[in-house]
Amino acid sequence: MRDHDIPAPQRRGRGKSRFDDDEPDFLKRGGPRPTLGDPDAEPDAEDRWSTWDQAVHGPEPYPAWLVTELAARDTELGMLKTGKEADVHLVRRAVPDTDRSCLLAAKRYRDAQHRLFHRDAGYLEGRRVRRSREMRAMAGRTTFGRQMIAGQWAAAEFAALSRLWEIGVASGRIAVPYPVQLLGTELMLEFVGDAEAGEAAPRLAQVRPTDAGLRDLWEQMVDALVVLARAGYAHGDLSPYNLLVHAGRLVMIDLPQVVDVVANPQGGEFLARDVRVVAAWFTARGLPATTTDPAALTETLLREAGIR
Repeated sequence: MRDHDIPAPQRRGRGKSRFDDDEPDFLKRGGPRPTLGDPDAEPDAEDRWSTWDQAVHGPEPYPAWLVTELAARDTELGMLKTGKEADVHLVRRAVPDTDRSCLLAAKRYRDAQHRLFHRDAGYLEGRRVRRSREMRAMAGRTTFGRQMIAGQWAAAEFAALSRLWEIGVASGRIAVPYPVQLLGTELMLEFVGDAEAGEAAPRLAQVRPTDAGLRDLWEQMVDALVVLARAGYAHGDLSPYNLLVHAGRLVMIDLPQVVDVVANPQGGEFLARDVRVVAAWFTARGLPATTTDPAALTETLLREAGIR
Protein backbone atom coordinates (compact mmCIF):
# COMPACT_ATOMS: atom_id res chain seq x y z
CA MET A 1 0.00 0.00 0.00
CA ARG A 2 1.46 3.36 -1.04
CA ASP A 3 1.11 6.40 1.21
CA HIS A 4 -0.45 8.45 -1.59
CA ASP A 5 -3.39 6.01 -1.74
CA ILE A 6 -4.57 7.49 1.56
CA PRO A 7 -6.20 10.95 1.46
CA ALA A 8 -3.60 13.35 2.80
CA PRO A 9 -4.26 16.13 5.33
CA GLN A 10 -4.79 19.48 3.65
CA ARG A 11 -2.20 22.25 4.00
CA ARG A 12 -2.31 26.01 3.95
CA GLY A 13 0.01 28.93 4.50
CA ARG A 14 3.70 28.24 5.00
CA GLY A 15 3.42 24.50 5.28
CA LYS A 16 1.15 24.68 8.31
CA SER A 17 -1.10 21.62 8.60
CA ARG A 18 -4.84 21.83 8.50
CA PHE A 19 -6.29 18.94 10.41
CA ASP A 20 -9.90 19.07 9.19
CA ASP A 21 -12.10 20.35 6.39
CA ASP A 22 -13.47 23.48 8.06
CA GLU A 23 -13.88 26.64 6.05
CA PRO A 24 -10.37 28.11 6.57
CA ASP A 25 -11.12 31.28 8.53
CA PHE A 26 -14.09 30.01 10.54
CA LEU A 27 -12.13 28.78 13.57
CA LYS A 28 -9.95 31.89 13.64
CA ARG A 29 -12.81 34.36 13.67
CA GLY A 30 -15.05 32.12 15.77
CA GLY A 31 -17.94 32.10 13.30
CA PRO A 32 -21.26 33.82 13.86
CA ARG A 33 -22.13 33.45 17.54
CA PRO A 34 -25.38 31.54 18.10
CA THR A 35 -28.13 33.49 19.89
CA LEU A 36 -30.14 31.67 22.55
CA GLY A 37 -33.19 33.96 22.59
CA ASP A 38 -36.52 33.35 24.33
CA PRO A 39 -37.74 29.73 24.21
CA ASP A 40 -41.39 30.84 24.53
CA ALA A 41 -41.30 33.46 21.78
CA GLU A 42 -43.46 33.03 18.70
CA PRO A 43 -41.76 30.73 16.19
CA ASP A 44 -39.81 32.23 13.31
CA ALA A 45 -40.25 30.98 9.78
CA GLU A 46 -37.22 28.66 10.06
CA ASP A 47 -38.50 26.97 13.23
CA ARG A 48 -40.19 23.60 13.00
CA TRP A 49 -41.86 21.00 15.11
CA SER A 50 -39.58 18.39 16.60
CA THR A 51 -38.72 15.68 14.05
CA TRP A 52 -38.23 13.07 16.78
CA ASP A 53 -41.20 10.99 15.63
CA GLN A 54 -39.86 10.79 12.05
CA ALA A 55 -36.26 9.86 12.82
CA VAL A 56 -34.13 6.90 13.84
CA HIS A 57 -33.30 7.31 17.52
CA GLY A 58 -30.08 6.93 19.49
CA PRO A 59 -29.38 4.22 22.07
CA GLU A 60 -31.72 3.61 24.99
CA PRO A 61 -32.09 4.50 27.75
CA TYR A 62 -32.34 8.07 26.50
CA PRO A 63 -30.41 10.65 28.56
CA ALA A 64 -32.52 12.54 31.08
CA TRP A 65 -31.69 15.89 29.45
CA LEU A 66 -33.08 14.86 26.05
CA VAL A 67 -36.45 16.32 25.03
CA THR A 68 -38.52 13.66 23.23
CA GLU A 69 -41.99 15.23 23.51
CA LEU A 70 -43.71 15.59 20.14
CA ALA A 71 -45.03 19.00 21.22
CA ALA A 72 -41.46 20.35 21.22
CA ARG A 73 -40.28 22.95 18.75
CA ASP A 74 -36.85 23.08 17.12
CA THR A 75 -35.44 26.60 16.89
CA GLU A 76 -32.38 27.48 14.81
CA LEU A 77 -29.89 29.49 16.85
CA GLY A 78 -26.91 29.84 14.52
CA MET A 79 -23.91 28.12 13.01
CA LEU A 80 -21.41 26.18 15.12
CA LYS A 81 -19.12 24.90 12.38
CA THR A 82 -18.87 24.94 8.62
CA GLY A 83 -17.04 22.48 6.39
CA LYS A 84 -16.82 21.32 2.81
CA GLU A 85 -19.12 18.34 3.32
CA ALA A 86 -21.41 19.33 6.19
CA ASP A 87 -22.39 22.28 8.35
CA VAL A 88 -23.23 22.07 12.05
CA HIS A 89 -26.00 24.28 13.44
CA LEU A 90 -27.06 24.97 17.02
CA VAL A 91 -30.70 24.02 17.62
CA ARG A 92 -32.82 24.39 20.74
CA ARG A 93 -35.53 21.75 21.18
CA ALA A 94 -38.05 23.03 23.69
CA VAL A 95 -41.61 22.39 24.80
CA PRO A 96 -43.36 25.79 24.80
CA ASP A 97 -44.58 27.14 28.15
CA THR A 98 -42.49 24.60 30.09
CA ASP A 99 -38.92 24.39 31.36
CA ARG A 100 -38.26 21.36 29.14
CA SER A 101 -35.52 22.20 26.64
CA CYS A 102 -32.14 21.03 25.40
CA LEU A 103 -29.48 22.23 22.98
CA LEU A 104 -28.59 20.03 20.02
CA ALA A 105 -25.94 20.15 17.32
CA ALA A 106 -27.58 19.51 13.94
CA LYS A 107 -25.03 18.21 11.44
CA ARG A 108 -26.36 18.54 7.88
CA TYR A 109 -24.55 16.85 5.04
CA ARG A 110 -24.64 18.78 1.82
CA ASP A 111 -26.63 17.77 -1.25
CA ALA A 112 -25.30 16.19 -4.43
CA GLN A 113 -24.31 19.55 -5.91
CA HIS A 114 -21.63 20.07 -3.26
CA ARG A 115 -18.36 18.23 -2.97
CA LEU A 116 -17.98 15.23 -0.73
CA PHE A 117 -14.89 13.85 0.95
CA HIS A 118 -11.64 14.19 -0.94
CA ARG A 119 -10.92 10.88 -2.69
CA ASP A 120 -13.71 9.25 -0.71
CA ALA A 121 -13.36 5.84 -2.40
CA GLY A 122 -10.71 4.82 0.13
CA TYR A 123 -13.02 5.47 3.06
CA LEU A 124 -15.95 3.65 1.43
CA GLU A 125 -14.06 0.40 0.89
CA GLY A 126 -15.53 -2.28 3.09
CA ARG A 127 -18.97 -0.63 3.17
CA ARG A 128 -21.73 -2.27 1.16
CA VAL A 129 -25.28 -1.50 0.11
CA ARG A 130 -27.68 -4.23 -0.90
CA ARG A 131 -28.67 -3.23 -4.42
CA SER A 132 -26.23 -3.49 -7.31
CA ARG A 133 -27.82 -0.43 -8.97
CA GLU A 134 -26.91 1.65 -5.93
CA MET A 135 -23.37 0.25 -5.85
CA ARG A 136 -22.90 1.12 -9.52
CA ALA A 137 -24.24 4.62 -9.00
CA MET A 138 -21.91 5.19 -6.06
CA ALA A 139 -18.92 3.87 -7.98
CA GLY A 140 -19.76 6.08 -10.97
CA ARG A 141 -20.40 9.18 -8.82
CA THR A 142 -23.71 9.85 -10.57
CA THR A 143 -26.04 12.42 -8.98
CA PHE A 144 -28.00 9.58 -7.39
CA GLY A 145 -24.75 7.90 -6.35
CA ARG A 146 -23.47 11.08 -4.68
CA GLN A 147 -26.74 11.30 -2.75
CA MET A 148 -26.26 7.68 -1.70
CA ILE A 149 -22.72 8.43 -0.51
CA ALA A 150 -23.93 11.46 1.49
CA GLY A 151 -26.50 9.21 3.14
CA GLN A 152 -23.82 6.66 3.90
CA TRP A 153 -21.65 9.26 5.63
CA ALA A 154 -24.53 10.26 7.92
CA ALA A 155 -25.60 6.67 8.60
CA ALA A 156 -22.02 5.53 9.25
CA GLU A 157 -21.43 8.35 11.72
CA PHE A 158 -24.72 7.67 13.51
CA ALA A 159 -23.98 3.94 13.79
CA ALA A 160 -20.43 4.49 15.04
CA LEU A 161 -21.48 7.10 17.60
CA SER A 162 -24.29 4.86 18.85
CA ARG A 163 -21.92 1.96 19.42
CA LEU A 164 -19.18 4.11 20.94
CA TRP A 165 -21.67 5.89 23.22
CA GLU A 166 -22.78 2.54 24.65
CA ILE A 167 -19.18 1.40 25.09
CA GLY A 168 -18.31 4.70 26.75
CA VAL A 169 -21.21 4.43 29.18
CA ALA A 170 -20.13 0.92 30.14
CA SER A 171 -16.37 1.48 30.30
CA GLY A 172 -15.80 5.21 30.80
CA ARG A 173 -12.83 4.95 28.40
CA ILE A 174 -14.19 6.96 25.49
CA ALA A 175 -16.47 9.99 25.25
CA VAL A 176 -18.52 10.94 22.18
CA PRO A 177 -21.59 13.16 21.81
CA TYR A 178 -24.85 11.29 22.32
CA PRO A 179 -26.36 10.60 18.86
CA VAL A 180 -29.91 11.88 19.30
CA GLN A 181 -31.44 11.01 15.95
CA LEU A 182 -30.86 10.47 12.25
CA LEU A 183 -33.24 11.76 9.58
CA GLY A 184 -32.01 11.51 6.00
CA THR A 185 -28.68 13.32 5.85
CA GLU A 186 -29.29 15.30 9.06
CA LEU A 187 -27.68 13.99 12.23
CA MET A 188 -28.80 15.48 15.55
CA LEU A 189 -26.18 15.25 18.31
CA GLU A 190 -25.73 16.22 21.93
CA PHE A 191 -24.36 19.75 22.18
CA VAL A 192 -21.00 19.58 23.95
CA GLY A 193 -20.18 22.84 25.69
CA ASP A 194 -21.67 25.56 27.88
CA ALA A 195 -25.43 25.15 27.46
CA GLU A 196 -26.16 28.38 29.34
CA ALA A 197 -24.10 30.49 26.93
CA GLY A 198 -24.55 28.30 23.85
CA GLU A 199 -20.77 28.14 23.53
CA ALA A 200 -19.22 24.95 22.17
CA ALA A 201 -16.36 23.26 23.99
CA PRO A 202 -12.93 24.15 22.60
CA ARG A 203 -11.17 21.81 20.26
CA LEU A 204 -7.98 20.16 21.46
CA ALA A 205 -6.04 22.38 19.03
CA GLN A 206 -7.25 25.45 20.94
CA VAL A 207 -6.37 24.39 24.48
CA ARG A 208 -3.09 25.07 26.30
CA PRO A 209 -3.01 22.48 29.08
CA THR A 210 -0.53 22.25 31.91
CA ASP A 211 2.09 19.51 31.76
CA ALA A 212 -0.08 17.31 33.95
CA GLY A 213 -3.16 18.15 31.92
CA LEU A 214 -1.37 17.32 28.68
CA ARG A 215 -0.34 13.92 29.96
CA ASP A 216 -3.87 13.23 31.19
CA LEU A 217 -5.31 14.14 27.78
CA TRP A 218 -2.78 11.83 26.09
CA GLU A 219 -3.81 8.96 28.35
CA GLN A 220 -7.44 9.64 27.49
CA MET A 221 -6.46 9.69 23.81
CA VAL A 222 -4.79 6.29 24.08
CA ASP A 223 -7.80 4.85 25.91
CA ALA A 224 -10.14 6.13 23.19
CA LEU A 225 -7.96 4.70 20.41
CA VAL A 226 -7.87 1.32 22.14
CA VAL A 227 -11.67 1.34 22.42
CA LEU A 228 -11.95 2.20 18.72
CA ALA A 229 -9.55 -0.58 17.73
CA ARG A 230 -11.31 -3.19 19.84
CA ALA A 231 -14.59 -2.16 18.20
CA GLY A 232 -12.94 -2.67 14.81
CA TYR A 233 -12.73 1.02 13.93
CA ALA A 234 -10.23 3.62 12.88
CA HIS A 235 -11.47 7.21 13.04
CA GLY A 236 -10.08 7.82 9.57
CA ASP A 237 -9.47 11.56 9.94
CA LEU A 238 -8.36 12.00 13.54
CA SER A 239 -6.75 15.30 14.47
CA PRO A 240 -6.67 17.97 17.23
CA TYR A 241 -9.52 19.67 15.35
CA ASN A 242 -12.04 16.86 15.79
CA LEU A 243 -11.37 16.31 19.46
CA LEU A 244 -13.12 18.55 21.99
CA VAL A 245 -12.06 19.19 25.58
CA HIS A 246 -15.03 19.63 27.90
CA ALA A 247 -14.59 19.85 31.67
CA GLY A 248 -11.23 18.10 31.34
CA ARG A 249 -12.71 15.28 29.23
CA LEU A 250 -11.54 14.49 25.72
CA VAL A 251 -14.58 14.09 23.44
CA MET A 252 -14.21 12.56 19.98
CA ILE A 253 -16.34 14.04 17.18
CA ASP A 254 -16.65 13.91 13.37
CA LEU A 255 -16.80 10.21 12.54
CA PRO A 256 -18.55 10.06 9.12
CA GLN A 257 -15.45 8.56 7.50
CA VAL A 258 -15.06 5.91 10.22
CA VAL A 259 -13.16 2.95 8.77
CA ASP A 260 -13.68 -0.76 9.38
CA VAL A 261 -10.07 -1.73 9.96
CA VAL A 262 -10.74 -5.38 9.07
CA ALA A 263 -13.08 -5.08 6.05
CA ASN A 264 -11.28 -2.11 4.51
CA PRO A 265 -8.00 -3.20 2.90
CA GLN A 266 -6.52 0.19 3.82
CA GLY A 267 -7.80 0.01 7.40
CA GLY A 268 -4.39 -0.41 9.00
CA GLU A 269 -3.04 2.56 7.04
CA PHE A 270 -5.87 4.81 8.17
CA LEU A 271 -5.32 3.75 11.77
CA ALA A 272 -1.59 4.43 11.52
CA ARG A 273 -2.19 7.88 10.07
CA ASP A 274 -4.63 8.76 12.87
CA VAL A 275 -1.95 7.86 15.39
CA ARG A 276 0.79 9.81 13.62
CA VAL A 277 -1.29 13.00 13.48
CA VAL A 278 -2.35 13.09 17.13
CA ALA A 279 1.04 11.86 18.39
CA ALA A 280 2.74 14.69 16.50
CA TRP A 281 0.48 17.25 18.18
CA PHE A 282 1.15 15.95 21.69
CA THR A 283 4.89 15.71 21.01
CA ALA A 284 4.94 19.30 19.72
CA ARG A 285 3.25 20.40 22.96
CA GLY A 286 5.97 18.84 25.11
CA LEU A 287 5.29 15.14 25.75
CA PRO A 288 8.41 12.98 25.33
CA ALA A 289 8.66 11.19 21.99
CA THR A 290 9.12 7.94 23.89
CA THR A 291 5.65 8.42 25.39
CA THR A 292 3.95 9.27 22.11
CA ASP A 293 5.87 6.81 19.90
CA PRO A 294 3.41 6.34 17.00
CA ALA A 295 4.95 3.09 15.75
CA ALA A 296 4.59 1.38 19.14
CA LEU A 297 1.04 2.65 19.64
CA THR A 298 0.03 1.60 16.13
CA GLU A 299 1.30 -1.93 16.74
CA THR A 300 -0.67 -2.09 19.99
CA LEU A 301 -3.86 -0.92 18.26
CA LEU A 302 -3.48 -3.34 15.37
CA ARG A 303 -3.22 -6.18 17.91
CA GLU A 304 -6.31 -4.87 19.72
CA ALA A 305 -8.16 -4.88 16.39
CA GLY A 306 -7.08 -8.47 15.78
CA ILE A 307 -5.12 -7.82 12.59
CA ARG A 308 -1.63 -8.51 13.99
